[in-house]
Amino acid sequence: MKFAFRTAPQNTTWSELLALWQVADDIEVFESGWVFDHFYPIFSDRSGPCLEGWTVMTALAQATTRLRLGTLVTGIHHRHPAVLANMATALDIISGGRLEVGVGAGWDEKEAAAYGFDLGTRTERSDRLEEACAVLVGLMSQEVTTFRGNYYQLCQARNEPKGVQKPHPPICIGGNGERRTLRTAARFAQHWSFFGGTPQDFARKRDVLHAHCHDVGREPGDILLSSPIVFDGDPAATAASAAAFGEQGADLAIIVLRPPFDPAVLEPLADLLDDLRR
Repeated sequence: MKFAFRTAPQNTTWSELLALWQVADDIEVFESGWVFDHFYPIFSDRSGPCLEGWTVMTALAQATTRLRLGTLVTGIHHRHPAVLANMATALDIISGGRLEVGVGAGWDEKEAAAYGFDLGTRTERSDRLEEACAVLVGLMSQEVTTFRGNYYQLCQARNEPKGVQKPHPPICIGGNGERRTLRTAARFAQHWSFFGGTPQDFARKRDVLHAHCHDVGREPGDILLSSPIVFDGDPAATAASAAAFGEQGADLAIIVLRPPFDPAVLEPLADLLDDLRR
């Protein structure tokens, strides 16, 4: 089992966030770090501070040398996928091939309404995510891409230079929707991230994903499976929770850290997590 951490850039400062990532970059147990892609804080005071995720991630790529990094996840309605593909390949180059492109259908109705984003119905969100993934794969891996969809149309579109990782930076699709999101993950993802729930919930979604893989001709083992594990201040309890998800087939436990971010929690947590790898 592998381990990562997530620091939502909300209700914090850049200096506090940076300090934690720089310490984590020297702790080998953590193979990756993740931020979110929201413009308002979520599950807290919505009027609080929130740093834009892709800008933060680009700065963190320059401030670290080892950690892989990505967003959990970018709501695909936030940016045209052609723009996102250009951002992703540039950041893959800047980071030396450490980027994971985390995307999802989007869910935050209040944020979308405030900014005038067209979030749409659940069906429309799923349709748009599927089209966007096709656009991302094309622009990140092909010389030219032509695409005709209901949401996106590209004509002999180019994106140069390509990223360091071949054929493209891994796509991580986040979400639990069994009929659409998991099927889109089966088609396009190299990494599926469980949205949250119990280990038993995770196991059910895993089985649905694997069934979709068989339907579309993918090997289930080609898709890394991850789950968030909320750190509540108790390293032992967090490690035990990670182990429970590992028993259900999770390849990567992503430890969710909450502000205020304290780098001092990382070492004792890493020591216990390291025991699970042996």
